[in-house]
Amino acid sequence: MRSAAVIGTGLIGTSVALALSRRGVSVYLSDADAGTARTAAAMGAGRLGPPEAPVDLAVFAVPPARISAEVARWQRAGLARAYTDVGSVKARPGRELSDLGGDPASYVGGHPLAGGERSGPLAARGDLFQGRYWVLTASDHTDQTVFNHALEMVSLCGAVPVVMDTAAHDSAVALTSHAPHLLAALMAGRLAEAEDGAVRISGQGLRDMTRIAGGDPGLWSEILDANAAAVADVLASVADDLERAVLALRTLADKDATAAERSRRELEELLRLGNTGRARIPQKEGRPPLELTAVPVEISDRPGALAHLLADAGASGVNIEDVRIEHVPDPPRGLVELMVERSAAGPLSTSLRNSGWPLGK
Repeated sequence: MRSAAVIGTGLIGTSVALALSRRGVSVYLSDADAGTARTAAAMGAGRLGPPEAPVDLAVFAVPPARISAEVARWQRAGLARAYTDVGSVKARPGRELSDLGGDPASYVGGHPLAGGERSGPLAARGDLFQGRYWVLTASDHTDQTVFNHALEMVSLCGAVPVVMDTAAHDSAVALTSHAPHLLAALMAGRLAEAEDGAVRISGQGLRDMTRIAGGDPGLWSEILDANAAAVADVLASVADDLERAVLALRTLADKDATAAERSRRELEELLRLGNTGRARIPQKEGRPPLELTAVPVEISDRPGALAHLLADAGASGVNIEDVRIEHVPDPPRGLVELMVERSAAGPLSTSLRNSGWPLGK
């Protein structure tokens, strides 16, 4: 691939452009917000304006509702030989493209499974997709040459291609991304009018559960709209389990001994099902789930303390799979959980203790 156009220079679009530019591809940038495009260009993501001749591939990093219309418009303008997008919903854009007079043969849907909590070009990184899955959803109409261009782009970005049917993709992301986001928002919504005293004593578990609820409501309403049926199916199954949980809890509150025992078993079954599902989530993409355990370490609330801890942990030779931090207000300090494979917990604890770190309980 020698040339590409990136339409939309937010986090994902600019990251694609940076990755391609660093591999020697001539990238042309376009965005409805000229200032955003200028920022991406200043970062070295490419040059502003349309190319003089058709590029090999055009990548559309625009909101879900605009994908099909933008692809059709630029196809008519002859922007590229092949077209793809980075949207998180795949069935609707492909279905609408023909209705809008677009060419399905020169289009292949795409979805890189990478992102970040910050948005905009300044949050972009050329290595954002390194080792991450990138789904491609070719239709029966997609030309093989077009599909090959998309595969090459995925490779140049350092990602791992996964080929899926559009319906299977949308069902999968409804389960693993879209429904969880909405559920997190619904739980966080319970806090909007809660008593200050209740919110003040919230712990790390609540912060973990509601972290993704901070996403852009406008963007997420578009995503949910584009994948509404699949998300509704997931929520319906969750609602069934919620109904079971509510009934069990009400029964426990009534304090009937026989019924209470049945309810306790019902709740335990739901909790164990959660354990089973949680264990299936891989800690690293492309690898089976690891059996992790936490090594808790107390640190002071002062600049550099966390960096010092991580340096000592690194010196132990143990691979840290994840880091979780909880702040304790009185006295101000932090509890850091270093997540490692179970067999590495003992050696890491010994190494940190010898370095003078107080281990948590």
